[in-house]
Amino acid sequence: MNDTSAGPIVSIEGVAKRFGAIAAVDGVSLDVHRGELFALLGGSGCGKTTLLRMIAGFETPDSGRVLIDGQDMAGVPPHRRPVNMMFQSYALFPHMDVAGNVGYGLRREGLPAAEIGRRVGEALEQVRLGDHARRKPSQLSGGQRQRVALARALVKRPKLLLLDEPLAALDRKLREGTRFELVRLQAELGLTFIMVTHDQEEAMSMASRLAVMDKGRIEQIGDPHEIYEHPRTRFVADFIGIANILPADGGGWLALRPEKIGLFAARPDTQHAEQGRIVDIAYEGNRSLYRVAMGDGSVLMVSTANVARHPREPWPRGHEVWLGWAADAGQRLEE
Repeated sequence: MNDTSAGPIVSIEGVAKRFGAIAAVDGVSLDVHRGELFALLGGSGCGKTTLLRMIAGFETPDSGRVLIDGQDMAGVPPHRRPVNMMFQSYALFPHMDVAGNVGYGLRREGLPAAEIGRRVGEALEQVRLGDHARRKPSQLSGGQRQRVALARALVKRPKLLLLDEPLAALDRKLREGTRFELVRLQAELGLTFIMVTHDQEEAMSMASRLAVMDKGRIEQIGDPHEIYEHPRTRFVADFIGIANILPADGGGWLALRPEKIGLFAARPDTQHAEQGRIVDIAYEGNRSLYRVAMGDGSVLMVSTANVARHPREPWPRGHEVWLGWAADAGQRLEE
């Protein structure tokens, strides 16, 4: 057998999957590196969940190959793959306590009770639930139930952990804290996580790399900084954060992020300068987001940091202002 330790943990080669007339996944190729937290990001129906299910073995590609640790997964059922999947619903057994839920898969494999007990204890310590082993799921918070589901996935020691919208069932405040928990755990264990999410903030704050998907295809793969600062297509620029899409010289389009534009009382000494009128202001704590109507009828979004020494809004609604930005502030888009 060849040594595959240096290669990617997952290779997806020209994978396609149709459901009737709909191409759920349309010729996708990508590699996932060992030990990274990789996110598949996109809106409903983009193909991200179908792709994850093909890695897990719950769906079969119509064409193309899925390789895990160098091995072609064609014909390999889910329970024979070196992966485990954590579902959005967590799917905990309400009649079992936490330890029973975590050890369920090991009992089905017929492991000795002492081995199961030891591994369940280790998994619960990893997710910081060591003192909750005898509680029932109904006695846990949403965040704790999520960690039980994670421990149940980790206890089988997979090479690859698949997470389907892992934070979707949590409220906003809990999601923020749990994000850091998952990133910490992934880094400590050195496992590879592949996460599906529709939440761009979630993907950008957690993933080491991500693939932005639309209509069954990958629009762009990169780290969060690259995806945000250098979107290649209009879809990616629009989907990730806020972008002003402007016509570029010589044809094509330019993505200009709101924070790259300055607000001025008088014409600025910048490469690009245009006059407009503030039509709306959104105060967001650490920043204010302005909608500025331009002379040609377009509206540009401008973001400025709110500084403690300027507690009052310096630019009121209806105020005439100048906008300025540097020559290299925009990103030219391929399409």
